[in-house]
Order: sequence, then C-alpha cells, then structure tokens
Amino acid sequence: MPDDETQTPTLNRGPAARPSHDTRAQSHGTGAQQLPGAAEGPAPWLLRLIAVGLVLAALNLRPAITSLGALLEEVREGLHMSGSVAGVLTSVPPLCFAVFGVMAPRLARRFGAGAVVCAGMAAIAVGLVVRPYIGSTAGFLAASALALMGIAVSNILMPVIVKRWFPDRVGTMTGLYSMALALGTALAAAVTVPVTGALGGNWQAGLVVWAVLAAVAVLPWIVLVRDRTPAPGQPGPVAANAAEAPALRITRSRTAWGLACFFGLQATAAYITMGWMPQIFRDAGVSAGTAGLLLAVTMAMGVPLAFVIPRVASRLKQQGPIVVVLGLCGLIGYGGLYLAPAAGAWAWALLLGVANCAFPLALTMIGMRARSGAGVVRLSAFAQSTGYLLSIPGPLLVGVLYQHSGGWGLPIALMAGLMIPQMVAGILAGRDRTIEDEC
Repeated sequence: MPDDETQTPTLNRGPAARPSHDTRAQSHGTGAQQLPGAAEGPAPWLLRLIAVGLVLAALNLRPAITSLGALLEEVREGLHMSGSVAGVLTSVPPLCFAVFGVMAPRLARRFGAGAVVCAGMAAIAVGLVVRPYIGSTAGFLAASALALMGIAVSNILMPVIVKRWFPDRVGTMTGLYSMALALGTALAAAVTVPVTGALGGNWQAGLVVWAVLAAVAVLPWIVLVRDRTPAPGQPGPVAANAAEAPALRITRSRTAWGLACFFGLQATAAYITMGWMPQIFRDAGVSAGTAGLLLAVTMAMGVPLAFVIPRVASRLKQQGPIVVVLGLCGLIGYGGLYLAPAAGAWAWALLLGVANCAFPLALTMIGMRARSGAGVVRLSAFAQSTGYLLSIPGPLLVGVLYQHSGGWGLPIALMAGLMIPQMVAGILAGRDRTIEDEC
C-alpha cells in the first residue's frame, strides 16, 4: 500500500554506517534546518491531534481502490463497461500516483504540507461521493482520478508531516501510519460487499460509504491549514534549483534503474491484485463476500510483514535472497490461481499477500542504496515516478487479455511471467553498492 513511498529516509541503512532508526531519520534532509518550536516544543494536545490525523489519513489511502475491486463486476454491469475499459480503470491509480505525486513537494512549499493533506482528504471525500452517481464511465473515471489525486499528494507528504512534528519518533510514527494504511486497505476489501448487502445490494451505496471516513479525516488537518513552515530538509527555491542539474546524473546508475524496474513491477502486481483478484475468485465460483475477504487477507499480510521485512533487509548486505523468496511465493500463488483457484483460495491469497510485500522491501532498498539524505530523496523520486509509469500498462493488459480470451488463463500467465523480471531487477537493485559510487 501505498503507496506509502517516501518513507525511505527513515529506513536508510547504508553500508558505511548503521545508526539507530529514529536518530538516523532526524539527520536526513538537504540541510540542518531547525524545527519550528524545537526549543519549547509543540503543545502535547497538538501532537496528539496530528497523530490522530496521520492515522485517519492513512486509513483513507487505499479504500478507494480496494472497495472498487470488491465490487468491480457490479460496477462494470451498472456502467456497461467492457473488460478493456475496466482494465483502464484499474490502471488509473498508478497513473495518478505517478502524475500527481510529483506535484506534492511543490504544493507543500507553496501552501504548507498540512494544508495540502487537508485538501487531499477533501478531494478523496468528494471523489468518492461523486463517482458512484455520476452515471457514465468517463465521469466515473474522472471522479476516481480526483480521489486518487488526493491520495497521491497525501501519501507523499505524510512522511514530511512525521519528520516535521515527530523528529525524535520518526520510526514509531512511520510504523503507526503504515499499519493504518494496511488496515484501511484490508478493511475496505473485507467489508465493502457485506456493507453493500446491508444497504440493499446497491453498489453505489456500497462505494460511497467510504467517503464518510475521508470526510472525518479532513477535520484534524484543518488546524494545520495555515502552517506554511517547510519541513526539515525541504529546500527553498534557490536550493531546489541548484539541485536540479545534478539530479539528472542518477540515470547513469544501474542500481537506480534496477530499483525503478523492481518498484514498477511490484506495483504492477499490487494493482493487478487489488483490481482483479476478487473477480478471479468470483469467476471460479467463490461468493462475492468471500472474494472480498480473500483480498482482505492478501492485503492484511502487509501489516506484520511491513515491520519484519525492512528490519531483516537492513541487516543484510545484499537483499537478493529476500527478493527471490517473495518472487517464489508469487509464482506459487499464481500457479495455484491457474490450477485450482477455488479449492486452494485461502492458500493462494496468503502467498500473494507475502509476494506483495515487495513494496516495503523496495522502500528499504531505496534507503540503503544512497549514502546521503539528498541521495535518498533523488533515488526515491526517480525510482517511484519511473516505477509507477512502468506499472500503468499491467492492469490494462490484464483486462484486455481477459476480455479477448474469455478466461483467466492468459492474464494469470502474464502475472506469473512478470515475477521473473521482478526478481532479476530486485537482485540487481539489492547489490551492496550506492548510487554515489555509480554516478
């Protein structure tokens, strides 16, 4: 989930030094800028309010996607979508994350990170209210894009909020909102179908209920709307311009390209899973409610493993073995979906949940493959933006193959086939070297 992508500075453990998690996070950034209120400290009630805001915001960073996956068949029938158009719909999230996520730092410098997150939560709420009732496929896509724009900017800026207000507890707060993100992802997958049934089987009502959670998440951030102070390490206009030219050199790094490909391929698998896995199970004879629970199980695997995998990976010089283990879990899971989707449904859901934990591994490797905080920021921006662009065709291609083949054999073969280059790219990215060495 989500993402959830600029957490990398909190995970940076280079080969040269391995300071403690929270202490290391405080030192990252492009300058030694003093935190506002560092001398006297912010009021405890304000910190508690911001912590609540972080949790509520994180809970809203995936339900717009996983709730739709649980009801994709009803949405397709209600809006008369073809399989190809539904594939476009499942490709919208990575496209929006790639396009709108790039805007987040600039918006934060101009309006303040808190104000942008507040606006992001409002955009999610509005998009989720509008999209079920707009009555056309184009309108549904546009409203989904609005909600995903809010998710994209909020997802990028939440680590900035953590670093700004909790400089001595970066690891703890990052873990807290990461867990909330995974929880929101799994919750939407698990309860959307039962809630829809309780509301009379109306898929519009089943989707719109998630707007309530987004509206509630707006409230804590109103306090920070007027906060214009940049976060530690956020460069001013002069510093930002000065850093632009050297940032282009990262394209010379094989490790950077390996990370970008690994990030993109794991994102492809994640969005195919969120968008299509419930439909695969439903077409195999599994009930809609159970299919939603299976997706919830897959997403819930990220709650514990998001803590375990980064800790294990940071203690290894090379992360290739973890990449291979996750890839093999994916291959076995996809093989099971092909051979016996209904009979072993719970086992395949668990295995694919483990495979999808390549996301926290990618974040960890981004932090380990650069020596400085500035290098981590550049590598993170390159790997994530390039990776999300690479992930866009995957869900669309699955929809096209499903429509033209009339079954899931070819789409599942594609999913399994993509695990091979993902493992190769991950092994390349997991080598014990830094982008500074290569650039």
